[in-house]
Amino acid sequence: MQNTSTAVKTGAAKTRWTYKDFTWALSLFGTAVGAGVLFLPIKAGAGGFWPLVILALIAAPMTWLAHKGLARFVLSAKNPNADITDTVEEHYGKAGANLITFAYFFAIYPIVLIYGVGITNTVDSFMVNQLGMESIPRWLLSGVLIALMTAGVVFGKELMLKATSAMVYPLVFILLALSIYLIPDWNTSMMSVTPDWSSMPAVVWLAIPIIVFSFNHSPIISQFAKEQRHVYGEDAVKKTDMITGGAAMMLMGFVMFFVFSVVLSMSPEQLNMAKEQNISVLSYLANVKDSPAISYLGPLVAFAAITSSYFGHFLGAHEGLVGLAKSRSNMPVSKIEKLSLAFIVITTWIVAIINPSILGMIETMGAPMIAAILFLMPVVAMQKVPAMAKYKTSVAARIFTALCGIAAITSVIYGAF
Repeated sequence: MQNTSTAVKTGAAKTRWTYKDFTWALSLFGTAVGAGVLFLPIKAGAGGFWPLVILALIAAPMTWLAHKGLARFVLSAKNPNADITDTVEEHYGKAGANLITFAYFFAIYPIVLIYGVGITNTVDSFMVNQLGMESIPRWLLSGVLIALMTAGVVFGKELMLKATSAMVYPLVFILLALSIYLIPDWNTSMMSVTPDWSSMPAVVWLAIPIIVFSFNHSPIISQFAKEQRHVYGEDAVKKTDMITGGAAMMLMGFVMFFVFSVVLSMSPEQLNMAKEQNISVLSYLANVKDSPAISYLGPLVAFAAITSSYFGHFLGAHEGLVGLAKSRSNMPVSKIEKLSLAFIVITTWIVAIINPSILGMIETMGAPMIAAILFLMPVVAMQKVPAMAKYKTSVAARIFTALCGIAAITSVIYGAF
């Protein structure tokens, strides 16, 4: 009788929120909140108000189910210390591990390129519109900014990681404050656009990649799942389900409030203008709003968000490229590290000079690989891998997750033609 009582208490503890659970949910939330959020209103609001409502309704379940599935995938490994690459190797062999390393690199590397363009445009817009300066030649400005950010990563990695972790929470607070600040500017111009219901599915479909990109916190899921397994053993799945659900609801409440606040305070023409100028929504608001707070705070927040995201993704891309090169080359590791560093910096600089559409890069380069790893791989494993049998989600959840992943990939193919 006593054992039954203890088991009930233990089970209840696993499904009860603790302070540690809350800090993990914040970490997942903080990983997702980056520069992608600053471009989300431009794309999500481009189709009008009602498609945005539909996107808001599907964003939370697609985010939760995908990240819950990936956490369960990591938990399915025999080795309790296994990360995602180890788990893939266990289930699919060396070839599978190489494939996932390749996919991870090409999920992260394009994001570094995106931030190279984003930081250049943010600083250029701030110098011209807020400081009244002349534009510095793009090749020089982008080169200096990318060199400075990369130097921060290379020469002060630990300091930069601490700084970026510390920047998340002020960034979140300022974005929330800006969302509330914009409420008096809300207008009905977006709602007055008569929706074309026949094209609504296509509008929502084409916006799914930016939702995948902006809500993605898969880079931290591996460490998160391992930690829960060390603490809760076989029952870790209950905690990972609960905490990923909490993070998804926080993202839904906070990020979508920011998106709606921005979209309702702007006209469709202004959103299109921000897209054409290839700048974040905060930089655009700083240029058009007659408010010193937004004029200076907006670009600074955009700068902080892009910089903090650049540091983390640069490290991931560099490690991924080194890992790919090591398995295919006999060169010393130190040389591979230097060549990989040079490759990423030079290509990021070239792309920043060319200045392609940031939203276009997110949709065509960033989101498809993330969708393949985050949405499709765990669902396929649930069907094919015996070790995943006890971690299966419901049939409806698997179908929904797979459809969202397929939609993110196929919309890119459709958009290309």
